[in-house]
Amino acid sequence: MSGTLCIDGIAVPFSDGQTIIEAARTAGVYIPYLCHRLGYAPYGSCKLCTVKVNGRTNTACTMPAADGQTVISNSPDLQHDRQRITQMLFVEGNHFCPSCEKSGNCQLQAVAYHQNMLDNHYPHFYAQREMDASHPDILIDHDRCIFCNLCVRASKEKDGKEVFGIAGRGIHKRLVINSPSGKLKDSEISVNDEAAHVCPTGAILVKRSAYLAPIGERIYDGHPISEVACEKAVIRAGEASGYPSCDPTKLTDAPQQNGGPDSHYAATMPPAPDIKHGR
Repeated sequence: MSGTLCIDGIAVPFSDGQTIIEAARTAGVYIPYLCHRLGYAPYGSCKLCTVKVNGRTNTACTMPAADGQTVISNSPDLQHDRQRITQMLFVEGNHFCPSCEKSGNCQLQAVAYHQNMLDNHYPHFYAQREMDASHPDILIDHDRCIFCNLCVRASKEKDGKEVFGIAGRGIHKRLVINSPSGKLKDSEISVNDEAAHVCPTGAILVKRSAYLAPIGERIYDGHPISEVACEKAVIRAGEASGYPSCDPTKLTDAPQQNGGPDSHYAATMPPAPDIKHGR
C-alpha cells in the first residue's frame, strides 16, 4: 500500500511499511529524533519526534504512514516540548560540548542547535557516573548516555550478542554491561560491532579515532542536522518542494515559518512557565 499524507502543509508520498518519520525523511521533511535509526525496529523512547496525527499525539517513528493523514510537526507547542526534552537530556547527564570528542559529530548537540537551546533551563543533576575504559578499543562515558537504547538494540538485533542492557528506573537508570565483571573488557563486544558505532552522543567511543576528522570538518559542522537527516534537500511548509501543497484549512495549528533551515524558531517559541527551583 502506498499513498500520500500531509505534513505541515506539504503532501508527502509514502511507500508500504514506512512510518511517518521515514516518509518525511525520504521527502526531505525533517522531524527531530534521537532514538530512531534507519533499518531498526521502531522504538519511540526519546519522544522528540512527537507529532499530531489527525489531532492525536503520536511518535512519528512508530506511527505507520496512512493515506490521508494530516500531520502537524512544526507547531509552537511541539517545538517548545522538543526544546524542553533536549534540555532535560543535557541536565540529566554531563554534556560539555567544547571538551567532548564527539563535538560536531554528535546528534544530541546538533538537535540542541536545531531547537535553539541557549541554556539548560532546569537545575543540573551533576550526575556522577564512572567511565569504563577497560576495553582495548572502546570506551564508555556513562555521563553522556541518554538511554536511547540504540546500543542495546544494535547488540541484540544486529550483532547477536546482547552486550548492553538498561537497568534501574528514574534517576537510578543506567547502562549495564553483560559480562562477569560488569566491565566492557570482559564482554563479547568487538570494535567492528554495530553497537560500537550507533551512539548518537559521545557515550560510546572508539579509541584512537576521536580527532581523525578535524573540528570544522565534521558531519554537522557544515550542514545542520535538518539537512543531514533527510534524503532530499530540506523542505519547509509554504516553499516549492516538488510535492503539491495540502489543504491549508486542515492545518490550523501550523505556525508561520521564520528564517533558514535551522532558524531555531525563536519567533514562534511560546513563553514557558518558570519551574526552576519550584517557582
